Parts: sequence; structure tokens; C-alpha cells
Amino acid sequence: MTQEKVWFVTGASGGLGRLWTEAALERGDKVVATARRPEALKELADRYGEAVLALPLDVTDRAAVFDAVAKGHAHFGRLDVILSNAGYGYMSAVEEIDIDAAKANFETNVWGTLNVIQAAMPYLREQGSGHILTLSSIAGMVSLPTGGSYIASKWAVEALSEGLAGEVAGFGVKVTIIEPGSFSTGFRSATKLETAMPAYEALRKEVHGRFNGAIIGDPEATPPAILQVVDAEDPPLRLILGNWLLPMVKQHYQSRIETWEKWADVSNAAQGTPKA
Repeated sequence: MTQEKVWFVTGASGGLGRLWTEAALERGDKVVATARRPEALKELADRYGEAVLALPLDVTDRAAVFDAVAKGHAHFGRLDVILSNAGYGYMSAVEEIDIDAAKANFETNVWGTLNVIQAAMPYLREQGSGHILTLSSIAGMVSLPTGGSYIASKWAVEALSEGLAGEVAGFGVKVTIIEPGSFSTGFRSATKLETAMPAYEALRKEVHGRFNGAIIGDPEATPPAILQVVDAEDPPLRLILGNWLLPMVKQHYQSRIETWEKWADVSNAAQGTPKA
């Protein structure tokens, strides 16, 4: 029988974060559920009672993140699963990027994730256990044209999380990067699009047209995968969600390898001769 876990979840008010929060509560776990709009968590608190600690939280407010994590730990006495789920999309061609909008996107997606990790790690390190889940996406594995700063932010989350995994394994803390494909969660409709330059419109329509009904997943199918990962003795560093991503990623990385091999003579020559 799975031991009861205590979760700390950001972005628990909707989308995949809400589904995963409900799945944890439904099986008897406890959750510190956070969201920018705490009223969106009222129904959760009413339904699950003392199993839920609902807190308002904007992950870009570093002091508030540390305070919320401390409150959650004090309330339940421990933290087992840290799900850094809060984030949003801001997409454009690179030439179109509004620098202030990109900074705000990184502030939530990257620095918000870092805030949560740094707030939680002292507790996990002290107890000698824990599992940090960070939210990436297909955008963290394959860079697509007109993905703009959103894709850059998810690559940053991937790199941050991979480095973290190597640093904290000796403390008994595990890390898994969750990489969803496209799901019908309302994410796309909430994504901010920069459409200032007509020169990129045809390309934008072509790229966005690939994300059609044939590859849109059912978000209700994802909770069992998340629960299986947090219960695993040896969880993966990365977990893809969706049945079409792996072939795409394999093709993309094979292309990288082929390019490196094609230019290997040039690369090797750049090593030079060791100096005596």
C-alpha cells in the first residue's frame, strides 16, 4: 500500500495542475494547493476539508513562495512531492519578441520554478527524502519556429532541473521533469501571442496548424501517470505525456547527431594540439 504523501502544488487552480491535485487528494494524500486566485481553490477546500491547505501564491513573489512553503511544512509536518506547475505561454517569432513580455514570461516560468525549488530544498534535504516535479513541455525538448521566449523558458527549466537532479540525489531527493504534449486544458486559449509582423504570419499559421485535433490529448488520462511516477522507487528524470512526442523527439535528436557527425572533422580540428 502506498504511503500517504504531502504535496505542495503551484498553479493548482486549473488545467493539469488542478487534475493532478484532485488525483492526489482523491487517493488520500494531503495537498498544499496554491494559486494566484485563491477563490478558485474554495471548491477543493470544501470538498476535501483538512486534507487541503489552500494558499494564495504568485510564484514571482520570492518572499511569498518561501512563506507558503514554510506554512505548508508547518501545517502538515512534512513535504513529499513538490509540483512546480505554475506557468504560461508567450509565443512569437524571435524578431517579434517584446522584451518586457519575455522577461515577465521568464519571471514566472523559470524564476518562479527556481523560487519553489529553493524554498523547498532545505526541508527535503533535512528529512532525507522528497520528489520535485518541474513542468516542461514539448517546447522543452524541441524548439519550434514562432515559439519565442516560451520555448526558451522551458529549455531553461529542463537545464535547471537536470542540474538539480545531480546535485540532490545524494540527499535522497528525486527530480522528474514532466513533458506534456498538447492537451485540451485551455492552455492554448490562454497563451499570449505576439503578432506584430506580417512577415511571419504564414509560418505561424503553418506551425500552429500542426497542433490539431489528431494530437490533442485528454487531460483526464494524465493523473495515473503522475501518480505512478511519484510512487516509483526509481522515477525517471524525464516523463513524456502523450503518444506522439517520442517519435518526433527521436527524429529531432537524430538530426542533431547527424549534423555533429557531418562536421566532426571541423570540430575535432578545433581542439588544437595540447601545449607542453
